[in-house]
Amino acid sequence: MKCSSLVTVGLALAAAGLMGVALTGCGSSAAQTEGAQAGEAKPQPKASPSDPVEGPGKGMAAIKQAADAGKYLFVFFSKTDDEQTLAMRKVFDQAVEKMAGRAQGVAVRITDSSEKAIVDKFDLSRAPMPLVLAMAPNGAITGGFPTKFEEKELLDAFATPGTEKVMKSLQDGKLVFVCVQNGKTKSNDAAMQGVRDFKTDARFASATEIVTLDPTDKKEASFLTDLKVSSDIAEATTVFVVPPGQAIAKLEGATNKDALIELLSKANTGCGPGGCGPGGCGPKR
Repeated sequence: MKCSSLVTVGLALAAAGLMGVALTGCGSSAAQTEGAQAGEAKPQPKASPSDPVEGPGKGMAAIKQAADAGKYLFVFFSKTDDEQTLAMRKVFDQAVEKMAGRAQGVAVRITDSSEKAIVDKFDLSRAPMPLVLAMAPNGAITGGFPTKFEEKELLDAFATPGTEKVMKSLQDGKLVFVCVQNGKTKSNDAAMQGVRDFKTDARFASATEIVTLDPTDKKEASFLTDLKVSSDIAEATTVFVVPPGQAIAKLEGATNKDALIELLSKANTGCGPGGCGPGGCGPKR
């Protein structure tokens, strides 16, 4: 899975039964499912280098630990010790060992009562298992890998800083304006005008994020390619993205609030005038 792709990640999470992750906070977010039925207790997998946190609730503790360290976290969720799970655990451990400098890893058994908080957080009680979630330091899910995956897929789950910001906002159910400009692009102020007016509108204020990118920033090259924005643009460009990761418009030059609202109302999403803002598609509480 190409994890720089907002659409790909959103659809992958949905396909994995994780739409609650992709659209948390939006009016169409998935309802919490029933808890997993208790089964016969089985021995936990042996501790490995991918288990930096031990003790009750190690999943939530690992999230905090990785965030505090400014590292990614890869979480291996499982329910049983069947052949498929054990095979994928080996792949997971090998991948985590290779990216030790950039990421931490932890294995979580979803039937363990002490892990209820992380299971509920990501609505995993009915998700296909085994499952690996890749999480950026800011909490954005940059990859979801259910049932069967390869080591390379996990190693490729790192996103650019801009992608992480946008994904986190989308997963919090927010609308995002990606404003691509720098000191050399034309119409910078005009391009920001409509975006700022949109965000100051009471209907959309709490449900909107603005992310500014420099088109010449090499760290964001893959993200800009995903957005179909060239690094040598002459005019400020604005990309309007809605959950779970659909770019509904790419605008060059000046923007206008009314035109942006019209674009949103025409978009095939669960958010729009009357659907966004207070009580609608707003920030995760």
